[in-house]
Amino acid sequence: MTPDAGSSLHPSPPPLDPGIVVIRGRQVLLDQGLASVYGVSTKALNQAVKRNSDRFPDDFAFRLTADDLAALRSQIVTSNVGRGGRRYLPLAFTEHGAIMAASVLNSSRAIEMSVFVVRAFVRLRDVARTNAEIGKHLALLERRVTAHDGALKEVFSAIRGLLQPARLPRKQIGFRTTAM
Repeated sequence: MTPDAGSSLHPSPPPLDPGIVVIRGRQVLLDQGLASVYGVSTKALNQAVKRNSDRFPDDFAFRLTADDLAALRSQIVTSNVGRGGRRYLPLAFTEHGAIMAASVLNSSRAIEMSVFVVRAFVRLRDVARTNAEIGKHLALLERRVTAHDGALKEVFSAIRGLLQPARLPRKQIGFRTTAM
């Protein structure tokens, strides 16, 4: 997916979760939904992101444009302009940004999610290590089988040779013209 692709140019895949929307070709959670997941107010989430802006590059979180928001009006419920709604355009968080937000928030739910993510990555590393070890053993077995294939071919060739009828030299019939 390209980050700069307009959301109207690509059909949106069915949402994985009602809070996940597709913006600029990325699946994102808006600040209001992420704040709800972590049990904090949207204002508290946005303040934490602002205080830690170096932790949120554009591929982690980005502010929606007016065009992005207009395209989303049919997908999500947002207040109309001029009716006392938000003063700022919402932030959109990619999956990396959502994980980073857990590390900068101080709610019990955010802490719980941070611990969960760390444990998940540790398990993933263990699985990858196990798969690498299995791969090494498989390569070793493959080399052994390849080496055995050559030896087995020789054995089969020798067995075939033994199964062939013996060819005894024939005695010549007649006179020899060579002197002895």
